[in-house]
Amino acid sequence: MTSTTSAERASERAFLGVAALLFVASATGTIVWCASMSAMSTMPMPGGWMMSMTWMRMPGQTWPGAAASFLCIWVLMTVAMMLPSLVPMLRRYRHAVSGPGESRLDRLTARVSVGYFFVWTVFGMVAFLLGVAVAAVEIQQPALARAVPIAVGVAVVLAGSLQLSAWKSRQLACCRALGRTLSADAGTAWRHGLRLGLDCSKCNLSLMTILLVMGVMDLRVMAVVATAISIERLAPAGEPVARVTGVVLVGAGLLLIVQAAGLR
Repeated sequence: MTSTTSAERASERAFLGVAALLFVASATGTIVWCASMSAMSTMPMPGGWMMSMTWMRMPGQTWPGAAASFLCIWVLMTVAMMLPSLVPMLRRYRHAVSGPGESRLDRLTARVSVGYFFVWTVFGMVAFLLGVAVAAVEIQQPALARAVPIAVGVAVVLAGSLQLSAWKSRQLACCRALGRTLSADAGTAWRHGLRLGLDCSKCNLSLMTILLVMGVMDLRVMAVVATAISIERLAPAGEPVARVTGVVLVGAGLLLIVQAAGLR
């Protein structure tokens, strides 16, 4: 019995060690990538705002190359942002499926993780396509480009309102709960990871919207959004945290609208 407990503790320490290394590597990669892009990350637009070059090709770059570049930084970024709140869920999964002589626990955990981040990769692909389409319209239509600062404020208000909704409360409750019958097989692990990723992406839709409209390459915005996501997921009572975040976002969005309208 003692040897089994010692083995479980060693496995737990190894799991947490790998998670910590992944977080450090992904956070470092994100910081380095964003720093390398900072010198050419924006373009001035009508209305006095700056468009992120995230949604455009670099000189000599193909669109597939631009998409691949975006997905690389997106995956690095989402691993760094989501891992702190995902690790407790993975620990609960490991405890739920572990048993005497369970030798595949690490591989099952890896499958859950890959499934989870696969969903976020798809989310990133959709975000890139939408961002490219919107950027093209803004470049071609200066009148619409001038309205972007107000549109950003409206988007922030809507994101904050979503944080205050009953829909958000349901998604957060679902995201925080394991709540499924689990078994120690590869197919179930993969499907569990996909479900976790889908639940998490729906729950964090409003906060990720903030990231996309305020600056997907802005480390400060990333840090704030990642902190809000982690607190919502890990605090003893996540719903009040989500509501406070919603109130702050609504206020910030209204302030952005007033500033954009020149009513300061």
